[in-house]
Amino acid sequence: MACMTPPPIARQHLPALLAAMPKAELHMHIEGSLEPEMIFALAQRNGVALPYASVDALRAAYAFTDLQSFLNIYYAGASVLLTEQDFHDMAWAYLQRAAADHVVRAEIFFDPQTHTARGVPMATVINGLARACDAAHEQLGVSAALILCFLRHLSEDEALATLAEALPYRQHFIGVGLDSSEVGHPPEKFSRVFAQARAHGLHVVAHAGEEGPPDYIWQALDVLHAERIDHGVQATRDAALMQRLARERIPLTVCPLSNQKLQVFPDLRQHPLKALLDAGLCATVNSDDPAYFGGYVGDNLQAVFAASDMDANHAWQLAANSFEASFAPEADKAVWRAQLADCFTQVARELPGS
Repeated sequence: MACMTPPPIARQHLPALLAAMPKAELHMHIEGSLEPEMIFALAQRNGVALPYASVDALRAAYAFTDLQSFLNIYYAGASVLLTEQDFHDMAWAYLQRAAADHVVRAEIFFDPQTHTARGVPMATVINGLARACDAAHEQLGVSAALILCFLRHLSEDEALATLAEALPYRQHFIGVGLDSSEVGHPPEKFSRVFAQARAHGLHVVAHAGEEGPPDYIWQALDVLHAERIDHGVQATRDAALMQRLARERIPLTVCPLSNQKLQVFPDLRQHPLKALLDAGLCATVNSDDPAYFGGYVGDNLQAVFAASDMDANHAWQLAANSFEASFAPEADKAVWRAQLADCFTQVARELPGS
């Protein structure tokens, strides 16, 4: 945790501050970064027929009413990914956007079952993504790591088989997660595969409490032993859970524009991010599926701050939380915290009225 008190910065300078401050992104599905233009380019490269006549027609189809209606088009978009170069190009496009948003650390989710079910080898998926992460470190100065996610609407036996298939490439990913359709698929369904992942020294995270109840968050903590909760916004419905999350500094990777797009909180003015921070929780801001939900991490920060009365202290805490919640080495976190302090000092000095 950062203990420094940030310098005062006037509210009118928040957009500039949010854009400039270094940050980590910890909840981003790489398949959800496929912009319509890239989907069409990859479809043409690979000879894949799409049920849309144009980029504009595909973008117009991004009209979701809930998580499942989003997932239907999400999986259709992923069908264009066939080669190692495709996976590299997708991840590289995201990492360039992340660097432009001053993301210094990206922990990227990927869904191998979405691809292996189509006959794409595990090696193709992981090697393509890992190559982009290596390039990001060398060329963009972005620290990037991969987290393999299991699709919760499928069986645990399928998740176990996926983990076994991925372990030969263990050096390329740092953890496992749990995503896809939440309601009706509680975390406890995956207790064995998460135990195996922990035994292999992998970090464990899990989506819980987005559309599902607070009980799913309890299960993720007590059954899966999740180190971070992805989303977790339904925790506000359970006072005891809120106290535990604050006391144990269990991070929540919150995704405001996703919550709005999927009608979890249709109006960002009702979003609980400020309440989570003010209650002492280690909440962070992330983009989830940025191509589909209207923005990357910088856009999420700008939108949720514009809809609330959060101030520069909240901005500082969100950035500091993102470093604390990351699985990066402590030495790297110390560097990023120093960069954060420098950023706030510079903004306070250069912008009048702060």
